[in-house]
Amino acid sequence: MITDLDTDAAAAHALFQSYDGMEGLGAGPVAVRPPSAAARGRAILLRVYPGFAVAATIALAATWLSQQYTAPVMLFALLIGMAFHFLHEEGRCIPGIEASSKTILRIGVALLGARITVSQIMGLGAMPILTVIVGVTTTIGFGWLAARALGLKSRFGVLSGGAVGICGASAALAIASVLPKDPEAERDTILTVVTVTGLSTLAMILYPLFVTAVGFSHVQSGIFLGGTIHDVAQVVGAGFSISPQTGDIATYVKLLRVTMLLPVVFTIALVARRQAGEAGGSGPPVPMFLIGFAALVAANSLGLLSKPVVDGASVLSRWCLVTAIAALGMKTSFKALAAVGWRPVALMIAETLWIAGLVFASVLLLHPGR
Repeated sequence: MITDLDTDAAAAHALFQSYDGMEGLGAGPVAVRPPSAAARGRAILLRVYPGFAVAATIALAATWLSQQYTAPVMLFALLIGMAFHFLHEEGRCIPGIEASSKTILRIGVALLGARITVSQIMGLGAMPILTVIVGVTTTIGFGWLAARALGLKSRFGVLSGGAVGICGASAALAIASVLPKDPEAERDTILTVVTVTGLSTLAMILYPLFVTAVGFSHVQSGIFLGGTIHDVAQVVGAGFSISPQTGDIATYVKLLRVTMLLPVVFTIALVARRQAGEAGGSGPPVPMFLIGFAALVAANSLGLLSKPVVDGASVLSRWCLVTAIAALGMKTSFKALAAVGWRPVALMIAETLWIAGLVFASVLLLHPGR
């Protein structure tokens, strides 16, 4: 809309141009200085700030509720975020919500690498490593096949299988970022996070009772809990509820599963690019956050990161992931989730039973009586 002030400014500009012409100078082109890097950064910050502030506030509220009620923080962040879905429909919050669900997410996943060292992985021995590799790869393959059998997209089978096989919500977010996008991609990601978090919480309660009932040793219990429960926090809770030794072993086995995030997401990204190339598209780029993840693992393994830096990276990673989950919640409606039906939930239950059965058999065969 042109205001009177705009009209007056244009008239004055034309008048001074005519004076230049009268002096024989000519109007000539008016040079426009490009904005500086600081100005561009300030403009981006102003666009992103409202939505990011809302997502971060929801993350703070979810963290407080999680501490008060000893419940999964990711689930609280999702549900509260979904209650604010209207903010993503229109208005100033949209750019910040989008940035939180993508850029902040990638930063959080990359920082997970600071928690892992090669010595931790190798210290477990060959058998747990083999168990984890087979468990993760077969769970993803099982999810892909079962999704097709249930009439679901194979994309959802890979997404849910990776979430169940690796590290729950964090893996779901990382895998979703490199899978080909479609109109249902974000809904599927939210559904996966909600379901895998619920199943992980249920496993945290039931699995310690199960390993005690079957007479597993502390080592066997740690390998089973670390190899089957989806989220890191629930693994820690379940393991230390039995004994400190079980908790330590369960945590190391779980971190080994987290390490699988790098090759799995990298492979999925390459396959997606190849399939998109065959279809005439460009496909999603190989994500830079995976390089950051690998670099932090290498740096921590070489002793280049001090304990305060590792602890700080872990805390920052957690905050980034919770903020990203809150943003994803704001992008999803309850109505959209209710429309998916029972098949996706049944698929993730089947994937959970698959990896539990596989790790249970591995413990009996490869770690008898320990």
